[in-house]
Amino acid sequence: MYQQAPSDPPKSLATGFPVTYNSTTTTYSSSTTDTSYAPPPPPQPKPIVQWSTGLCDCCSDRANCKTYYCSIMLMLMLMLMPMPIFSGCITCWCPCVTFGRVTEIVDKGSTSCGASGALYTLICCVIGCACLYSCFYRSKMRRQYGLKGNACTDCLLHCCCEYCVLCQEYRELQNRGFDMIIGWHGNVEQRSRGVAMTAAATAAPSVEQGMTR
Repeated sequence: MYQQAPSDPPKSLATGFPVTYNSTTTTYSSSTTDTSYAPPPPPQPKPIVQWSTGLCDCCSDRANCKTYYCSIMLMLMLMLMPMPIFSGCITCWCPCVTFGRVTEIVDKGSTSCGASGALYTLICCVIGCACLYSCFYRSKMRRQYGLKGNACTDCLLHCCCEYCVLCQEYRELQNRGFDMIIGWHGNVEQRSRGVAMTAAATAAPSVEQGMTR
């Protein structure tokens, strides 16, 4: 007699319910970790440095004629001695000019000297406290160059010694190589010309070789 071939197991009907199978699943875990990557170190903060000149160094920049004391001495010398003294008292008579020049350098040309000086004058005429505006630029300048101080001392110095502080900031930028009269864009152009001239001077000239027999 013929043996009946085993038939396939009956297929389960679709009932809509999940079907579980008794099968073992193998999971693979990576036991090796990449230890060669290291996060970059955080940027080091700028070292705090002292201001290049003191708050009352009136005689270090006579052309800017820093403070009230300079203007008083100037008037006394003009009355007592008929001799040419200083060419101008910018900060004493027109602090808006000094502030505008400082602002243009600190803002890297985004604010013009005329606009900042006009706003300084407007605030001074309306509320009489332009120092509330100028103290923010001292804080911004400190952060740019890592100068000693804090926001509280910036506000106090500008409120109590506005002219002295403006002149100290003016001298600081001068000592860092800025020509305050020509402004930010003038300094950038001047330095670009200097770099181009240095590169042209250091470039080796080409030597043409003659014909050899």
